Amino acid sequence: MRGSTERTKKLREESVTTQPYISIERARLYTEAYKKYEGTVEIPILRALAFKHFMENRTLYIGDGELIVGEKGASPQGAPTFPELCCHTLEDLDVMHNRKLINFTVTDEVRKIQSEEIIPYWEKRSMRHKIMNSMSQKWKDAYAAGIFTEFMEQRAPGHTAAGDSFYHKGFSDFKKDIDEAIASLDFLNDPEAWDKKAELEAMKIACDAIIIYGKRYSQYAFELAKKETDTQRKKELLQIAENCSVVPEFAPKTFYQAIQMYWFVHIGVTTETNPWDAFSPGRLDQHLYPFYKKDVESGILDDNFAKELLECLWIKFNNQPAPPKVGITLKESGTYTDFANINTGGINKDGQNGVNPVSYLILDVMDEMKLLQPSSNVQISKKTPMGFLLRACEIARKGWGQPAFYNTEAIVQELLNAGKSLEDARLGCATGCVETGCVGKEAYWLTGYFNIPKILEITLNNGFDKYTNKQIGLKTGDPRDFKSYEELYDAFIKQMNYFIDIKIEGNNIIERLYQKYMPVPFISVITDDCIKKGKNYNAGGARYNTMYIQGVGIGTITDSLAAIKYNVYDHKKFTMDELLKALENNFEGYEHIKELVSEKTPKYGNDDDYADDIMKAVFNSYYNAVTGRRSVRGAEYRIDMLPTTCHVYFGEVMGASPNGRLAGKPVSEGISPEKGADVNGPTAVIKSCAKMDHLKTGGTLLNQKFTPSLLAGEEGLLNLANFIKAYFQMDGHHIQFNVIDKQTLIKAQQNPEEYRDLIVRVAGYSDHFRNLSKALQDEIIERTEQSSF
Repeated sequence: MRGSTERTKKLREESVTTQPYISIERARLYTEAYKKYEGTVEIPILRALAFKHFMENRTLYIGDGELIVGEKGASPQGAPTFPELCCHTLEDLDVMHNRKLINFTVTDEVRKIQSEEIIPYWEKRSMRHKIMNSMSQKWKDAYAAGIFTEFMEQRAPGHTAAGDSFYHKGFSDFKKDIDEAIASLDFLNDPEAWDKKAELEAMKIACDAIIIYGKRYSQYAFELAKKETDTQRKKELLQIAENCSVVPEFAPKTFYQAIQMYWFVHIGVTTETNPWDAFSPGRLDQHLYPFYKKDVESGILDDNFAKELLECLWIKFNNQPAPPKVGITLKESGTYTDFANINTGGINKDGQNGVNPVSYLILDVMDEMKLLQPSSNVQISKKTPMGFLLRACEIARKGWGQPAFYNTEAIVQELLNAGKSLEDARLGCATGCVETGCVGKEAYWLTGYFNIPKILEITLNNGFDKYTNKQIGLKTGDPRDFKSYEELYDAFIKQMNYFIDIKIEGNNIIERLYQKYMPVPFISVITDDCIKKGKNYNAGGARYNTMYIQGVGIGTITDSLAAIKYNVYDHKKFTMDELLKALENNFEGYEHIKELVSEKTPKYGNDDDYADDIMKAVFNSYYNAVTGRRSVRGAEYRIDMLPTTCHVYFGEVMGASPNGRLAGKPVSEGISPEKGADVNGPTAVIKSCAKMDHLKTGGTLLNQKFTPSLLAGEEGLLNLANFIKAYFQMDGHHIQFNVIDKQTLIKAQQNPEEYRDLIVRVAGYSDHFRNLSKALQDEIIERTEQSSF
């Protein structure tokens, strides 16, 4: 059993062995509030009153031995549902209950409440219903074909990182800020003043809601303490009661209270709405260090207790499964993981080394707990002590995918390029998978994944999609008639731009719907400038506003275009007609073409400029198609390059690819080379990847798989650290590692019960290998296994 104390060993074991279940309580209480208030108050106030009703009446839970309190559901592993976003059918609940992977227990009582109370009210009121009924036919056709996905059809904005405002202010202080903002409204000359007043009043109600929640926990802990016979536990419960009488109403005074404050905020954000499974603590070591330093100096805290408190926080994260998903949304993110991302290290607002004693404590907790959640990473800057990097590498080589490594200088420059101030950029971090943002100051929406290899497939079929059997793209011409590679590439870019336009047209509709129907007063309170502007998070209230479209399959599209350019146009090994027939037949009967494109054509990931130049061209074309556009709320569009699990789904909706990939097989993930294509070792991989201009993006994701023997001993550890530094010196954004051999993975696939604790790095997160689909397991097994640098 893992954990530094008997308490955390026990709590961790309970967390990892408890089956996730559907908690209907939030849906029921929100429905009650909507029925009571809808039509009688403005929508922002309706949302705030529903949040308050929930906080006033939700079940409280304090487990045996717990030191940090609060759950999203009624108890650990309870997953609340959000019917105002997506009203699940009874069939959906049956799927969640019965599916083999990522399943949730659904009781008869839950089915009854869903059937009798939730569905009748929300079936035609939910955001999903509004979205799907507002989309154009061309959007629906592209969505059905797997050209892109849409995050907001079962989830909501809120994928961001917490700042430090609530470590310095309690929510009673935020209420004073709101009163001042209301008092300053100009009802004579500002046509938006009344709308701002409603937004601000909603924020004030949200403050009251979280204060009530904390007070309820204080009273509950006090009542439990009165009944407790164990002296030590009574003392702990009284301390919990005291902590909750301070936070969240007032600013935290101690390290312990600061952790509890964060957790109350986390529960508030993730139950107000479903923020795409991801609300992150951000720069947690920077936020907590002042409290740690003060408490250690005053003698009320030592490292052992600080570590135990952090371990309790880690367990709290692990207790919260991502809200249940079905359909394409499950395919693009098939995991229980909630994508809360903790950044450790980096630099501070003054540009100095940010590593502090809490940073090392977090590494120790990460190592000791070995939990899927939170997703833990380290920021490595040029000023990071080598000892910190080596300690992180020591954990990484244990083989379970954490920590991931991020380049601080790249993050800062990416944010500066997006118009952030230098101080805000220095405090930037990665959230979710790899996406960068300014902590506590930025509302960034992840709008969906974009299937770049599918664009080539559409191009090669003159705009026709064989998966849906529809003409969905432009008629850019029969590729057999293209006289040059440049003509083909020009047609490819026309198709890409066409589908990006469709995606953004849809995003504009969705953004407007969320502005109108789904204000989020609670997260607005803790996001800088929302109170000052009198606008909520979903309406442009944040200091910075960003829209992301995530590009998927750069390895597959690069090698596919390279195969065509090299074999059809440059060396005339076969004709376009022969290639199209080979693709139509999944290379059956055309094995000679498959051999040529798979084994005798330049490939991305080998430091070969022939392929890498094509990668750069595709990347820049994608960047130019997306970046710089403005959204409905004034947000700037940016790109990032990551798949979560969507590379598997995108492969399912495609036939064979010109690079030799067979029909239905996954496309490449992140910015990694196609599986097996990188044959010149990991140094060649990072050289190829570094030719992409990472600083133009909001994040890129690079996976590497190493054999354990490669990283053995002090030499192996030092080689890994220097390898990471070399990539970051070339402006690489992110890198992460699976340290495991292929045979172990094959055995785990064949005998999952014998490898129940095996954890692997999937994309921007780690997961139990047994919880992955066979297609995803196969994809990880087939990733290139590096055995030398």
